[in-house]
Amino acid sequence: MPELPEVEAARRAIEEHCVGKVIKKAVIADDTKVIDGVSPSDFEASLLGKTILSAHRKGKHLWLRLDSPPFPAFHFGMAGAIYIKGVAVTNYKRSMVNDDDEWPSKYSKFFVELDDGVDLSFTDKRRFAKVSLLEDPASVPPISKLGPDALLEPMALDEFIESLEKKKLAIKTLLLDQSYISGIGNWVADEVLYQARIHPNQSAATLSKESCAALHKSIQEVLKRAVEVDAESNSFPEEWLFHFRWGKRPGQVNGKEIHFITTGGRTSAFVPELQKLTGAEPKNQNSKRKGNDNKKMNDEGDGELVSKTEKTADIKQKPKPKGRSKKPSKRKSKSEDEDGSDEEAENDDASDDDNGRPEGNKKMGKKTNIGQRFDAASEPEKSLKQTVQSSRNGRRRKKAK
Repeated sequence: MPELPEVEAARRAIEEHCVGKVIKKAVIADDTKVIDGVSPSDFEASLLGKTILSAHRKGKHLWLRLDSPPFPAFHFGMAGAIYIKGVAVTNYKRSMVNDDDEWPSKYSKFFVELDDGVDLSFTDKRRFAKVSLLEDPASVPPISKLGPDALLEPMALDEFIESLEKKKLAIKTLLLDQSYISGIGNWVADEVLYQARIHPNQSAATLSKESCAALHKSIQEVLKRAVEVDAESNSFPEEWLFHFRWGKRPGQVNGKEIHFITTGGRTSAFVPELQKLTGAEPKNQNSKRKGNDNKKMNDEGDGELVSKTEKTADIKQKPKPKGRSKKPSKRKSKSEDEDGSDEEAENDDASDDDNGRPEGNKKMGKKTNIGQRFDAASEPEKSLKQTVQSSRNGRRRKKAK
């Protein structure tokens, strides 16, 4: 998913090209999965005639301050991206909308036209993002629950060392906990651990002071370098793990083998020759994910781990209903089929939304976009059609006999 460097690049682009300008047109997608808690018409009405005063970021969250509240706030999910027409804004590699695509994109969820003709759009191909309208975004969840921003509010070294001594979980899992430190996602965590020569499954409490200091330094260096180049990965140093970690296929970085393991429900790339595990691993760190049953960590910082064993125990306690019942067939939503490629799910937990909830347990409703809106047929209607078709097929088979 887009992490601190990508979201900061978007914030800077908005500051440069949109601040001080008036919103003269607004189009919000009719998509309740992304647009959170407000109707498109109310959202649009709240934006019209307002001036954009500034753009703010904390962790992976971004919001715009207008000349009066409420303010639009964005969490980028897995593939959210900011586009400004005619401006090169760095995009996460999984969120790309091609330059020759329609404008605004059919994936656009938030679109505004400014008084000088500049167009600003927030797109989300995979619909894991959240766009909200809030009176004071920084004072309410999820932003209010975030830990200090990894770039803007770094812990002092002594404070960092002391905090790690109290954490008896894998260091990679801790870095991904947004309530501990905000803005670090999967690729940044892998990079800083590689550069600090720390195994992702090493218990935070067992790190030496030297390792803590190396990690503290690498977090700042990686984030500052990535932000300096507006998260343009082609400008990252050639020796970074970033260039070789994608795909979960055997590879090498600087002549050393890359391995992949699962840490806290997320794929971790590391170099065993340099990142050695010492002592016992923290419990519950290496379970392989399968569907939505394995341990998951709330990416917004709740840090709640749910084990497969606990879920199974809950199911066993429920009495089985009498009589025969049909198992409901699994149905994939069209949006999952369109963009759920293997590449996009390689190193992020594609089965969860960005608040750590299993996507398969949510009602999809209708898929709607700014460029293309349609209503999916209701389940009862589909069921009736299937029953009628089945009856017709039966009669045809009898006649054939």
